[in-house]
Amino acid sequence: MTDVEGERRPAGELEAGVLAALWAADVPLSAAQVRAAISQDLARTTVATLLGRLCEKGVVGRRPGGRGFVYFAVQDAHGLTAGRMHRELDRVDGDRSVVLARFVEGLDPGDEAELRRLLGEGRE
Repeated sequence: MTDVEGERRPAGELEAGVLAALWAADVPLSAAQVRAAISQDLARTTVATLLGRLCEKGVVGRRPGGRGFVYFAVQDAHGLTAGRMHRELDRVDGDRSVVLARFVEGLDPGDEAELRRLLGEGRE
């Protein structure tokens, strides 16, 4: 639970905290080290469950270390966001160009200019 009784955390808040701890680390971390690095006061089993779920999703990797496993982020934050965007586009049933057009329409002018620049670089 959160500080306010009966109020739930926003979806993904705990996973985001775990990922932030892994991204900030220079080396893979044990579940106990992840628990110590995050701002939330979580039970050891909660952190272990979160790490296991992130492993199942392919976002976190693990290898033997110490008396258990150590965990590491498979991608940085930018790669993770790009992967989510690809998965959402892959879920489109129908004309993907409509989704892409609406995405571009929703960009602020600076982001649209950057996207056009990147697309122009890729075609040369």
